[in-house]
Amino acid sequence: MHWNKKLGSGISGPVRICTNKVTRQHYALKCLLDRPKSRTEVELHYRCNHPNIVQVVDVYANETILPGELSPKSYLLMVMEFMEGGELFERIRKRVSFTEKEACDITKQIASGLGHVHQQNIAHRDLKPENLLLKSKVDAVFVKIADFGFAKEDKGDLMTPQFTPYYVSPQVLEAQKFHKAQKLGHIPADSPPYTYSKSCDMWSLGVIVYIMLCGYPPFYSENPRKQLSQGMRRRIMAGEYDFPHHEWGRVSDIAKDVVRRMLSVNPEERITIQQLLNHPWLNDGKAPNTPLQSPRHLMDEESFEAAMNAHSAILTDMRLPDHPFSLDSGSMSRNPIIQRRKAPDQGYESGGLSCASTAKPENSNDNEEKVASIRDLIGYCYLAPNHASGISFEQELCSLAIKTIQLNPHLLPLHKALRIESFNGQVFMGQVNRKRLAGNLSDVLTWMAGISQ
Repeated sequence: MHWNKKLGSGISGPVRICTNKVTRQHYALKCLLDRPKSRTEVELHYRCNHPNIVQVVDVYANETILPGELSPKSYLLMVMEFMEGGELFERIRKRVSFTEKEACDITKQIASGLGHVHQQNIAHRDLKPENLLLKSKVDAVFVKIADFGFAKEDKGDLMTPQFTPYYVSPQVLEAQKFHKAQKLGHIPADSPPYTYSKSCDMWSLGVIVYIMLCGYPPFYSENPRKQLSQGMRRRIMAGEYDFPHHEWGRVSDIAKDVVRRMLSVNPEERITIQQLLNHPWLNDGKAPNTPLQSPRHLMDEESFEAAMNAHSAILTDMRLPDHPFSLDSGSMSRNPIIQRRKAPDQGYESGGLSCASTAKPENSNDNEEKVASIRDLIGYCYLAPNHASGISFEQELCSLAIKTIQLNPHLLPLHKALRIESFNGQVFMGQVNRKRLAGNLSDVLTWMAGISQ
């Protein structure tokens, strides 16, 4: 197993490369703590064997000590096919030309895989670009659905408000609203729960198709400080979006019809997966070879990475709902792909990390040690020396991050800076951008100095 070679971060944890010792063939390895939720993920993913779904090759249940751990734990080791082509949107943004016909072909592949999932009466519940992977690096686009960490059988009891803001359906937001009201005592605890169905996947797919056709999402937060603002929530609940002429003027009416039918607020009126697979846009060869604007909006690498990093941080926040960290979604909001859709008078923060916490660093005798721990973390990001004992950069960085948090448990800007790098309190769930982390930590020190004056 190549522990330091991460392929990505699934809902349940990072995915790494492993190699068959005999054939030397590469596979993806997902290490899940052996618990009921993980067993459900493995079972449902294994059941969904389809050409457009990442294949589960084998599963092992072992007591294992993973790198960086002190004692063995029970793990489920899920071996899956290696999707060397990476994420779908990464491929699209690098294309010189991307046509509506190509978007149509990709949609048909995704729909084919999702159709098989729904035939098993399973709701995926986490359709998003990061979970659409390509089999190969070559130009031929072969898409597969990944990550069944949120998947569940639809027995009429889907009620958990798990979601990613850009792709959440109105019904899941209703479930969240009900859940919060019940928790606050506004709804009796014994009231029947609000449930939704696997049609939530169709809404998410509609958002993905919308982005493929124009390069930006139909729903966005107008408040840089919030992942899901009240305005964004209201627009999703009301199904308020548009087709701006500059990007959509050359998109066919039949493609817009597909989007409209997937983004129908009423789940009873929303197109089903079978109806989508039978839709003329996917079957009658009516999708034109018209070049789309989407690669142009996605091609700015810095903006694209900022959006994806913020999105990854949001996923980490979902995976750890009870963690005391607080997420700053500013990097997503500063992305020009999103900014272009804001109202002209909407203000934006310039650069750096937003540190709007009211918590102040303590003026105690150990304050110097707290500051020193952050400086050590910054220094290690820049220097990254080869440790004498052979400990990897990532392991040493984790050790320093844990120590810094222990010394600064209530310093929210510090937590935010680490959360942007998908740090879950113990490990970094994705690849760390050293320069960005060091810059954000420097902003934290500057903020602390200003507060103490």
